[in-house]
Amino acid sequence: MMHALQRLLRAGFMQVEALFNRAFGDKLNPLYHLGATIFLLFWIVGATGLVLYAFFDTSVDGAYLSVQALTSGAWGIGGALRSVHRYASDAMVATMAVHALRYFAFDRLRGFRWFSWVSGVALIWLVYAAGVNGYMLPWDRLAQFVTQASFEWMDWLPGFGGTLIRNFIVPASVSNRLFSLLVFIHIGVPLVALLVMWVHVQRVPKAQTQPPRPIALAVVAMLLVLAVLQPVASQGGAADLAITPTNLQLDWFLLALYPLIYAWPLSMVWALVAAGSVLLLAMPWLPPRRAGRKELHLTMHPGAVPVSARVGETLLEAGLRAGLTLPYDCRAGGCGRCLCTVLNGQIDPGPYQPAALTDAMRANGQALMCCAVALDDVEIEVDVATLGEPGKVDAPPPRRWRSVVQGMERLADDVMGLHLALADGERIAFAAGQYIEIVLDDGQRRAFSFANPPGSNATIELHVRRIPGGRFTTQVFTTMKPGDPIEFEGPLGHFVLRDSDRPILFVAGATGFAPVKSILEDAFARGVQRPMQLYWGVRDARELYASELVRSWEREHAHFNFVPVVSEAAPTDPWPGRRGNVHEAMLADHPDLSGFEVYACGSVQMVQSAVPDFMAHGLGEPYCFTDAFAPARGVPR
Repeated sequence: MMHALQRLLRAGFMQVEALFNRAFGDKLNPLYHLGATIFLLFWIVGATGLVLYAFFDTSVDGAYLSVQALTSGAWGIGGALRSVHRYASDAMVATMAVHALRYFAFDRLRGFRWFSWVSGVALIWLVYAAGVNGYMLPWDRLAQFVTQASFEWMDWLPGFGGTLIRNFIVPASVSNRLFSLLVFIHIGVPLVALLVMWVHVQRVPKAQTQPPRPIALAVVAMLLVLAVLQPVASQGGAADLAITPTNLQLDWFLLALYPLIYAWPLSMVWALVAAGSVLLLAMPWLPPRRAGRKELHLTMHPGAVPVSARVGETLLEAGLRAGLTLPYDCRAGGCGRCLCTVLNGQIDPGPYQPAALTDAMRANGQALMCCAVALDDVEIEVDVATLGEPGKVDAPPPRRWRSVVQGMERLADDVMGLHLALADGERIAFAAGQYIEIVLDDGQRRAFSFANPPGSNATIELHVRRIPGGRFTTQVFTTMKPGDPIEFEGPLGHFVLRDSDRPILFVAGATGFAPVKSILEDAFARGVQRPMQLYWGVRDARELYASELVRSWEREHAHFNFVPVVSEAAPTDPWPGRRGNVHEAMLADHPDLSGFEVYACGSVQMVQSAVPDFMAHGLGEPYCFTDAFAPARGVPR
């Protein structure tokens, strides 16, 4: 029964999330940021509550009058704050309910998650108590009803015996000390709730407590619109214990139980609350399951990083808990950013959006780390750069950098070596094979790969090929000089060396040699001993601007081989080496690519024509890595 209900709710959530992805985009899907939105609403409730408290009179005679004065005064600002405070409280309760229902639907409450679920149940009751208590303070007819009903409800419990409700027999029994107690509760309970919220998120690796700015602005705007269209007002005038309040408009988010206090015996109301609470608290263990393995072993590439995973823990959660910085965004199978390839072992792919993980991707062994769960020991490859020391999976976000031109070197007739030094002596952490985007004055961008290895990042080396009519490259070859400032963003790209035992074939076209140079020099420095062969294709032999450097690698490293290829050499040209298209030369030497890894970097035309040929010669898609570039800003890399 419980599993059937979860499947039904899960299907409903997946459909709504898909609809929201189309409407708002996966980065701004509100269902992916429920927990962070709850924190935002708490801060809104807290901030508006502090302002309201500053003008609130905590006496019996002054409470109602101070609330009325605040509501109608200060050019309507006080009334707007009161309305926002009320609607934010309701929104917080509603968001918490949807958040809990979603975690129940996706069965994210068992095993090690029991603590988060149980603390979440406690948090719901704390927020409910604080909200109900808030309705007692304005001391209007609704406050009178809520206070009397609450005390009468509490009086049923053993130990009270009617002592609470006696405070409301005659008006003289309601004293200022009672209001001081109510205010103390209204401040103290939210503080306890904040502590529980902090404890609640400690079991969630890298939990987000701030929603994206557009969602935050939308929430604030929604509350303001509600405050203008439906302002909150006191009901029925000041409280009068001689009159029984009638015809009240209840807040069904916070006061839904209160009609039952007078419709049912109090024992039944308490039984309903107790049974519901016990059921919620027991859900992580319903139905009981037999204990199995408590821990699984994951291996994450690049770097062969060992990670332990608890049963039921997603691959992403396990990696984040181990301190790895992995790519992710929605954490709900909707954006596809946490894509990985399962190399060994069995997984449960979990619920995901088909737009983020297609059937073809599943057939290729790919999965989304945020929803995939290991069923036994698993080895995966993460589509992310390896930065810093080998063995650490890391991907810091790109940032804007300031630099100056430190040196310029003419490498060939149409190729300039550009050396940039970062401002203030900074150094940029990047992976060999990544690139940067130079930002021009009007915001346009030009992409260039790092040509130096990460271990030599005191300056950045770029290989800039002159493009006829190209704005930036023309500047480089005509007016640029040492000392000129350059701004760029980076590092970017995933064209990095993966860790495996397969021999490597590099195919570079023209200045596509730059990222290959970075990768090779880094591999040599790290002692990578896999067989490596570079095929470098150019139109004319004079464009092999670093051939002597590559020949020196060949002499120093027995596992490396270099094959230059010239495509437009005239029949009378004395060029003694290989001729034709570079990828065809590589295929002539290696007609069966089934056991290789291939890294191809060059023009879009070269990559688009080469990759299908690689696949036709047995290269597996997971072992083909490309970086295509075009004149001007280029295409997505």
